[in-house]
Amino acid sequence: MKKVSYKELGLVNTKKMFAKAVKGGYAIPAFNFNTMEQMQAIVQAAVETKSPVIMQVSKGARKYANPTILRYMAQGAVEYAKELGCKNPQIVLHLDHGDSFETCKSCIDMGFSSVMIDGSSLPFKENIKLTKKVVAYAHKYDVTVEAELGVLAGVEDEVSAAESHYTKPEEVIEFATKTGCDSLAISIGTSHGAYKFKPEQCTRDPKTGLLIPPPLAFDVLKAIEKKLPGFPIVLHGSSSVPQEYVKIINENGGKLPDAVGIPESQLRKAAKSAVCKINIDSDSRLAMTAAVRQYFAKNPGHFDPRQYLGPAREEMKKLYEHKIVKVLGSNNKL
Repeated sequence: MKKVSYKELGLVNTKKMFAKAVKGGYAIPAFNFNTMEQMQAIVQAAVETKSPVIMQVSKGARKYANPTILRYMAQGAVEYAKELGCKNPQIVLHLDHGDSFETCKSCIDMGFSSVMIDGSSLPFKENIKLTKKVVAYAHKYDVTVEAELGVLAGVEDEVSAAESHYTKPEEVIEFATKTGCDSLAISIGTSHGAYKFKPEQCTRDPKTGLLIPPPLAFDVLKAIEKKLPGFPIVLHGSSSVPQEYVKIINENGGKLPDAVGIPESQLRKAAKSAVCKINIDSDSRLAMTAAVRQYFAKNPGHFDPRQYLGPAREEMKKLYEHKIVKVLGSNNKL
């Protein structure tokens, strides 16, 4: 297999993008995608809001889409953005939760401009060793590397943990210095999936009966920022699980009891700090599923995928634009 550079595909890495975001007090959207419709919606939203964007895939999504097709989809995304009127799109193709050196290497060789190596479940020294190895290979090709310190609870593709462990601020300097990573994913109470918290971890709103999750540990974030001033910080598991989508899904044959996410007000606050990349996956899945379920409830006789995937794409685009403008503040930053 011939090695492909992301630069040939028109992609960019995260270096300048993150430096600008940290300085400007906003965060870059990192939207996971598995399908063409998700990719189209991400590009449309980024172009219309004039936002840089990170299109990210997990190891599972890469297998689902096929690595070769994915490479051309990424190239297609850049060309599509230009076709929509964006002269110089800033699009990153990023591996989310790379689990081994081999996975990261394979992505770098197939045109990814950024990779994450997730050694967070390993002992501290082993996490450093693995991350350092990935950084050494990636930096040869000007690919940026995200690492993770601390463990997020929840489930996302192959990544799952029963409980979270906050990142220890006293470890971050040694970790960042020894690994040479370009950004650091930390654990301050965000969580993977649509069930981020158990009901017993939350309080209930007496008026609506909806669950209110515990606040993020901003004291941990502040302590990390003190140790690594200006260093790009990443938040995973930051979907807010919009209750209107949960309601549509549940009213149209779905079953998502007590699905709860991170309040957008907390994410807005994080985006104004050194947090310069915020990962959102479950929200677009919910938007897509809500639109599809609602469509079928109204049109039970239809079976052309374009008929139901069209509205799903439109709903995701609306969600992405909302996140960019109202939560992350990355609009008009191109």
